[in-house]
Amino acid sequence: MRGAPVQRAYLSLGANLGDRVQSLGLARASLIALCDGIRMISCSAVIETTPVDYLDQPDFLNQVIGLDTKLEPHELLETCMAIEQRMGRDRDATPRRGPRSIDIDILLYGGMGLDEPGLTIPHPRLAERPFFIELCNQVGVPIAWLPEASRSCVEAK
Repeated sequence: MRGAPVQRAYLSLGANLGDRVQSLGLARASLIALCDGIRMISCSAVIETTPVDYLDQPDFLNQVIGLDTKLEPHELLETCMAIEQRMGRDRDATPRRGPRSIDIDILLYGGMGLDEPGLTIPHPRLAERPFFIELCNQVGVPIAWLPEASRSCVEAK
């Protein structure tokens, strides 16, 4: 990380168990406190959304944040997963896309595309979640970074 170039990344935060507002705040604070290679630069509004895919669960609070980071994509992913675990998320004990105390996903990173085991950038379901496109717009995501299927949602505004 030392001497690594700073990259802009955008993360989604979501929670639908416990004190959802507190969980989003703790996730934001943890990202900054746990790593000196991360600086938060923008933060969208918090919105409530209904579950998608796995429907039998409470509504979510969601937010998008912008970061400047010296972490490489996989290092950033490891940091996000460590924060989730510290906040009580057990990925093995809950259904995929099921209820969770916190979910931190990398949506976009440095305008790049990446498709590797365990990490796909842009996030593979970004274009399927119009509310995330609106939140990305709030934090200033460059339109060229968005998946082609999402661009029309932004351009129409």
